[in-house]
Parts: sequence; structure tokens; C-alpha cells
Amino acid sequence: MNREFPSRPIIGVGGVLFIDERVVLVRRRHAPLQGHWSLPGGAVEVGEGLRDAVCRELREEIGVETRVGPLIELCERITRDPDGRVRYHFVLADYLCEQVGGSLHPGSDAAAVALADPESLAPYALTDLTRAVIARAVDLR
Repeated sequence: MNREFPSRPIIGVGGVLFIDERVVLVRRRHAPLQGHWSLPGGAVEVGEGLRDAVCRELREEIGVETRVGPLIELCERITRDPDGRVRYHFVLADYLCEQVGGSLHPGSDAAAVALADPESLAPYALTDLTRAVIARAVDLR
């Protein structure tokens, strides 16, 4: 299914991972949000469980093996084109994660990775939704 102008919503997952009290962010390599900082994650594959998708996405995107903890937020991101047509529609499940192996580095869908102080996120120009998910993750920890 096309991610742009999809025929139905796409299910995605994200992982909020803290390393040394800092949250892992990725600079997106592809649309939507290409070039912007966000949480690591991506689309769920057919037949794949949500938690398995989180583990796979974080391994592929940032090189880290994770243990998936509680669901932080279930949300949606809908982006429309100038004519009002739905350009992107994602239903996203963000989970708190813990590193259990691997080493942090940008992978297939990440142009860069960063460790950010969750109290000083302004330099990363995150969406309001991403900042809210990180704040909830800080409280859950």
C-alpha cells in the first residue's frame, strides 16, 4: 500500500528509548517528516505484532535491541494536501522501551540519531505530539 494518499490508515509503532537519561531521536530520511527529528519507529508489517514491530523498527533504524514496555500513547497523524485530500494517515502506537543490546547508530530510515535531554527538546523542533509522548514516557519511568 502506498504511504502517500493511502486507501486506508497505516498502522505504525514508535519506541521511546532512554540511554543515560537522554531520549533517542532520529532525523527522518523519508517522507513524511523527512529531515525532521522524531521518535524511532515505522510501519507494522502484515502478520507482525505491535511489540515485535517496535523491536524490529528500533533494530533497523537505530541499531538497538530492545525490551518493549507499556503503551504510552495511541494516536493518529493525518496530513492533508492543499485540496483537502488525505496525503498521509497513520495510527501510531508509541511504547516505552529499554535497551538490552546493540549499539546506537543510524540505520535504514534514519539520516542521523541523537541523544536529547528530555527537558531541552527545543533544538529538535519536534511536533507537539512527539513532545507530549516523551513527557508521558518520562512520567512512566
